[in-house]
Amino acid sequence: MTAEPFGSTGAADSMAEGATDTIVDTGTIVDTGTRGVGADVGRPDGVPKVQGRFAFSSDLWADDFLWGHTLRSPHASANIRSIDIGPALATAGVHAVLLADDVPGRLTYGLEHPDQPVLADGQVRYVGEPVAVVAADHPDIARRAAEAIVVDYEVTEPLTDPEAAPTAAPIHPNGNVFRELNIRHGDQDATGEVVVEGTYEVGMQDQAFMGPESGLALPDDDGGVELFISTQWLHVDREQIAACLGIDEEQVRLTLAGVGGAFGAREDLSLQIHLCLLALHTGKPVKMVYSRDESFFGHVHRHPAKMWYRHHADRDGRLVKVEARIVLDGGAYASTSSAVIANASCFAAGPYKVPSAHIVGLAARTNNPPCGAMRGFGAVQTCFGHESQMDKLAAALDMDPIELRLINALDSGDRLITGQVITGTFPVAEVIRQCAGAPEPNIPRSDDRRDLPGGSGRTTDAADTVRGTGFAVGFKNLMFSEGYDDYSSAACRVAHGVATITCACAEVGQGFVTLAQQIARTELGVDEVILAPAQTATVGSAGSSSASRQTWMSGGAVQAACRAVRDQILADVAEAWEVAPDGLVLRDGLVVSLDGQQEALLAQVTAGAGYEADVEYHHAPTETLDENGQGNAHVSFACAAHRVIADVDPDLGLVRVRDITTAQDVGRILNPTQAVGQIEGGTAQGVGLALMEEIVLDNGLVRNASFTDYVIPTTLDMPDVTIAAWVEQPEPGAPYGAKGIGEPPTISSSAAVAAAVRDATGLPLPRIPIRPADIALG
Repeated sequence: MTAEPFGSTGAADSMAEGATDTIVDTGTIVDTGTRGVGADVGRPDGVPKVQGRFAFSSDLWADDFLWGHTLRSPHASANIRSIDIGPALATAGVHAVLLADDVPGRLTYGLEHPDQPVLADGQVRYVGEPVAVVAADHPDIARRAAEAIVVDYEVTEPLTDPEAAPTAAPIHPNGNVFRELNIRHGDQDATGEVVVEGTYEVGMQDQAFMGPESGLALPDDDGGVELFISTQWLHVDREQIAACLGIDEEQVRLTLAGVGGAFGAREDLSLQIHLCLLALHTGKPVKMVYSRDESFFGHVHRHPAKMWYRHHADRDGRLVKVEARIVLDGGAYASTSSAVIANASCFAAGPYKVPSAHIVGLAARTNNPPCGAMRGFGAVQTCFGHESQMDKLAAALDMDPIELRLINALDSGDRLITGQVITGTFPVAEVIRQCAGAPEPNIPRSDDRRDLPGGSGRTTDAADTVRGTGFAVGFKNLMFSEGYDDYSSAACRVAHGVATITCACAEVGQGFVTLAQQIARTELGVDEVILAPAQTATVGSAGSSSASRQTWMSGGAVQAACRAVRDQILADVAEAWEVAPDGLVLRDGLVVSLDGQQEALLAQVTAGAGYEADVEYHHAPTETLDENGQGNAHVSFACAAHRVIADVDPDLGLVRVRDITTAQDVGRILNPTQAVGQIEGGTAQGVGLALMEEIVLDNGLVRNASFTDYVIPTTLDMPDVTIAAWVEQPEPGAPYGAKGIGEPPTISSSAAVAAAVRDATGLPLPRIPIRPADIALG
């Protein structure tokens, strides 16, 4: 055995010295673990988060910084006659009060369509729309100064009904319809022997992340600005900020700050432009932190939906045709409404073989709060509709609802209602079998009030409860669709045996910081992996942390960058050893020949200038939908099923979910613990939508903008979630065969809870969240 020409000098060097498993203030994460893809690796940011040492964006500060505050509209619809900022400017400690006229660049912004004013310019279109921003020495001074601004509103009648929006007078120059599409598939005259029809409704859900919006902007000497921000998509934020500031994108430098959850709510801008405006105007660092109440007005929500369905089937239960009309309330501004209604429409029939379909989807503009991305992205709403219909159809056929779903389940090679043939894995039937076939737990009737509907409030007696079981299955696409050029960038550098990964992927809690290190260890055979801060200045865009895409896209980019570096290293060593590169591997910190005759320390091999690669990773191209809603619009799909057992007090309308069992199509599990976390969290969010979570609106006014009145599930509301199976069928073309797993748990859990309550009560319950009155007075 020989080690020439690379002698052994030891694996550690100065670059690795001082490496810790903590997060330093710039967001750099260093991990000294040795486990790769598929291992149960702990999160590098887990310990500091539970110990309170992790720096979230609200913890940021700078010398001599100011506090920003936003004045918001109290009206859903009004014209602004005048604004007097004199009293605010006269307040001691106030440094700036800015209005729409102070925006130096483009006056509007938007994720897909720039239709939303940075600050209201003569008109407000929803309650909470920003009108002015203030910078002051202290947050209370900024708040009081904002309250001192005198705005003369001419209040007008708001448009709050999305059904009326298409024919109502336009409330925006771009009109009241964000998108309307028709999906026509198969024989439009087809009818079934058995027909069931229903109308369903889903309320407006909030993402309810833990950390309200916050950030810190610092003016630069070159006329630009540096922004530390909690967001889902750094580079698209930069594009919008630069356009509104009227400066080059290179002068706007964003760094990801600690993010306290997202679920879609941080995909749109909130305070980013306001912070930068105030910093550039005052020449001082400016920090903003929304209160919990303000946060409800500072981000988009899940679209409320009204849906009409008609299902046709033959006597054997095979679906013949599905008809549907889906109306989403997009609120005042576009956000991602066009994409959400496309998803809702494409997946409106569920994961079933449907030879004929006619789906009409409409996303409309109203004077309600803007809606956009939220976990499940349109598929959550329609899953409630199509699964309610499948249960209704099973009843009409006097057929087992599980059997009905199985005989119609889509599989690889089948065709969607958009005409697209599924070319990847899609084990819908196996997911249904695994979930439905799991042993039902023996849950005794309990007198423990913590197990009863209503909990410890002593409102329900065990003898008054009834029990029901519900089942649902749902699916959606992975990654961006309809021809979008979706990509992620990543860089890898290996020097002295240590790998450094640079990627602008926003870690919002999904676990990318763990996965990126696992990938680097797997591809490079290294122990030590450093994750550089996610910044716009050091690497290209990673795209959004949404759409179940970062495991595939940024995971794929990291994998490709590591492999490019690996190939460079092996080529150099092969040349030195006069062997073929494919006869060498990287393993356990060594370069090793497959014949076992030669090896060298990777730390020594890379001790010089090091090796590095910067890649841009794209998924397979997709197509836009044609005028009939047909086309290969999506890359890949994932499905999940839920079975729910619930106890209900019919007299009081109270519900206690006693058990949830699930199975999910995952492609391949890359980190079991993180997979469990995604499934449990997503399922809890589905329980919330089914039973308690709704932003209550009254003629455009939000009535419950607080966690006192907007109720989310706590640990006392959630039963254990039993994962009956991860159905692992590696997806062709995906890095390691893995599918994104964050969204499917949310899609079918709400529908399954509603089905269980229906089963217990015999009530139709066509609306979620199910309110006590829907049961008690139903």
